[in-house]
Amino acid sequence: MRILVVGAGAVGGYFGAKLVRAGRDVDFLVRPARAELLNGHGLDIHTLDGRTENVPVRAVTADRLTPDYDLVIVSVKSYGLDRAVDDLAAAVGPDTVVLPLLNGMRHLDVLTGRFGPDRVYGGVCMVMTRLDERGGIVEVGRMGELVHGPLSDSPVVGPDRVHTALEGAGFTARPAKEIRQEMWDKWIFLASLGAVTCLMRAPIGRVNRAPGGAEFSAGMLAEAVAVATAAGHPPGERILEFANDVVSDTERDTSTSMYWDLTHDNPVEGDHVVGDLVARGRALGVPTPLFSLAHTHLSVYSAARG
Repeated sequence: MRILVVGAGAVGGYFGAKLVRAGRDVDFLVRPARAELLNGHGLDIHTLDGRTENVPVRAVTADRLTPDYDLVIVSVKSYGLDRAVDDLAAAVGPDTVVLPLLNGMRHLDVLTGRFGPDRVYGGVCMVMTRLDERGGIVEVGRMGELVHGPLSDSPVVGPDRVHTALEGAGFTARPAKEIRQEMWDKWIFLASLGAVTCLMRAPIGRVNRAPGGAEFSAGMLAEAVAVATAAGHPPGERILEFANDVVSDTERDTSTSMYWDLTHDNPVEGDHVVGDLVARGRALGVPTPLFSLAHTHLSVYSAARG
């Protein structure tokens, strides 16, 4: 399969480089300056054990795309989604499926509206990476999993073919029959952890050690679970136990990429990850006062950045 990875950041760069090393036919869709750097130098992966692996990659820009890709993996931040969709559209032909690795759910409406449900998969990724100042991928934890599944019963590329393209590439690839549930499960966990740590400007352990912190964190998770349940996607016992364990932890300095971005003056995915949960709760009649407060906080931060 011909694979196009949209973006070469901490997520797309990680999974894309792994696919390249496994011998898959991969292009990266990036901006011109990034394309020049990647084509000339490759992509550096800084591993947890201190090694730096340089992976030669092939980068293209939007004006060079042709509609003969089988799989398009979208790995941009949510605030860059609209521009990315416009850029990648030229790569989507009659036999192309689009697999987004964004958090939340709102991007599915954007992609299915543009390309149709038969050309869109749902995706969930678990990875602990960051970009360094030179655009290299830095591993900060041992985690690499990509879950995928079609949104319709008649995708233009079947799930077996997609799984074959992704498996055996140095990360865990897992097909899912109920991909929307998998996406909701990650969303309620990530949104809760992100909202708590961003609003309190501290990792979860420090929050929960403060007076009232544990109750606040538990209340945030309860709101997310209530929205998911009202939407028809209540979390299962396993994911609920995992989320409770992390969100109630008093020892670890666990946070999210949104907290990292907030504390490093980067753009944040406040609307997509937190605001959309508030909007869905409002539409379903589920009150979300804590999430609403977190969304206001993130919106003020974003406005201050301009």
